[in-house]
Amino acid sequence: MEFWQILTYAGAAVALGAIVLRAVRYAGTPIHLRWELYPVAHEKGRADYGGSIFEELDWWTKPRQVDHLNELKEMAEEILFLKGVYLHNRKLWVFSFPFHFGLYLVTAWLALLVVAATGRVAGADPGGGFISACMLAIQVTGYAGLALVLTGSIGLLFRRMSNPDIRRYSAPVEFINLAFFIVTTGVALVVQAMYDPAFKGLTDYMYSTITFNQAVLPDMWMRTEVVLGSLLVAYIPLTRMAHFVAKYFLYHDVRWADEPNPRGGKIEGRIKQAFGYRMDWDAGHIQKNGTWAEVGTEVIDDEGEK
Repeated sequence: MEFWQILTYAGAAVALGAIVLRAVRYAGTPIHLRWELYPVAHEKGRADYGGSIFEELDWWTKPRQVDHLNELKEMAEEILFLKGVYLHNRKLWVFSFPFHFGLYLVTAWLALLVVAATGRVAGADPGGGFISACMLAIQVTGYAGLALVLTGSIGLLFRRMSNPDIRRYSAPVEFINLAFFIVTTGVALVVQAMYDPAFKGLTDYMYSTITFNQAVLPDMWMRTEVVLGSLLVAYIPLTRMAHFVAKYFLYHDVRWADEPNPRGGKIEGRIKQAFGYRMDWDAGHIQKNGTWAEVGTEVIDDEGEK
């Protein structure tokens, strides 16, 4: 096995492991404080005008009608098109949308490389319709995705550097992250256009990699592209850029959580568990090392005495 192949395996393993670990950690966190901001996308028949089941008397005794289709629609608009950013921060959306949509296309491009290589392993004719369709899709998603990520990265970096309000709360790592994307996608675009315009060499590399055979990458720049890409794939889930993992939990456990909390139910049990957690805040108005229940039931007089 070549060094860059080992790096590809390692990058994929680190990325997958980090994503799974983050998801497990988020799923195991204590119950969140529910926002209860309406409209909630899954409120059937009420989401359009901002209503909720709270409009009904004894609402907790009545069956809930959940509109999963509208919930998926709302999530798709937010994930694919950054609807919230578009509505509330149009200047940021101009660069953030191509960056994120480009990442989706790059993800599809990498998946198609695996699909095409797997098709060859399964015996598909390299000149047949299936492989030809995959190669066409690889070219479209590859060039479009890399170009969009590069454009968005440059725009976001420029905005962070030129806008005083954003630059004030931008940590150095934010600039490093965007620079990493710019270098990697820039190199990939140039290398593919000059040395492998039809992505045949990269598809052959993926075929060799998934079959655990020695890959032939005779050009130094193609090796550089593979090394940079493998490192970036491993790096993203280890940073704050992995917020895509948290988005599901943010929407379903915080923003859209409106399940009834009946006496003796599962939610009540989780709340009681949370009340037993101890606080280590060091402040005069808070009982240090007390539980949330103890702090929440303290009586403070007008002069701050307990």
